[in-house]
Amino acid sequence: MDSLTSLTSFVRTAETLSFVQAARLLGISASAVGKNVARLEHKLGVRLFNRSTRNVSLTAEGPHF
Repeated sequence: MDSLTSLTSFVRTAETLSFVQAARLLGISASAVGKNVARLEHKLGVRLFNRSTRNVSLTAEGPHF
């Protein structure tokens, strides 16, 4: 996984606030989008999204990224 893939997954998820919608736009699985975002968060050392079973929202740090 490269940085561009992680960034693209983050941007699409931030735009749609949905891993499923981001996955549809990117042509990959929602699981792959979630993993890409998680890797980016790990690399940056900050959570970008609040996740619940049904909702995704940006954390306070998310919009700054």
